[in-house]
Amino acid sequence: MFDIGWSELLVIGVVALIAIGPKELPGVLRMVGQWMGKARRMASEFQGQFQEAMREAEMADLKKSFDEVKEAASGFSPSGMMSSLQRDVDKALDIEGVDKPAEPAATPSEPVAAAETPVTPTTPELPRPETFVEAEAHQAANEPLAIVREIKAEPLPELSAEAERLKDAKAS
Repeated sequence: MFDIGWSELLVIGVVALIAIGPKELPGVLRMVGQWMGKARRMASEFQGQFQEAMREAEMADLKKSFDEVKEAASGFSPSGMMSSLQRDVDKALDIEGVDKPAEPAATPSEPVAAAETPVTPTTPELPRPETFVEAEAHQAANEPLAIVREIKAEPLPELSAEAERLKDAKAS
């Protein structure tokens, strides 16, 4: 605060010694020391109150921040908006019966028990020489083979014998 060096203090001491006199100088110095002590105590008290007010303001800011975080965290609770949005999305994406096979409608002439019998999968039929000729013709013309729905053909007697022979080979 005050920039008083030793030389200035020496000048003040000499002036005080001449003005006050050597007899009353110790009493005056004691009184000046008491005033300085009172001023320091008042300054430290003011500084303490100021720091306490700063701590209270900081605590109020911390409490406000904590309340904001708590409010934001309550948004993630099961009753919060985020979880209700998640439930809405899950409900929209939940499609009933997607993984279930389609149930065939029973005709009046068929009994209900026939509709409930399991269907065994069939093996694909073996390629015939006509298939290879057709594929080579399309390959030469750089045309893709067309995929068409074919009518189920009657199994040839030679192919069923060949299939039986393959079954016997697999079984052994």
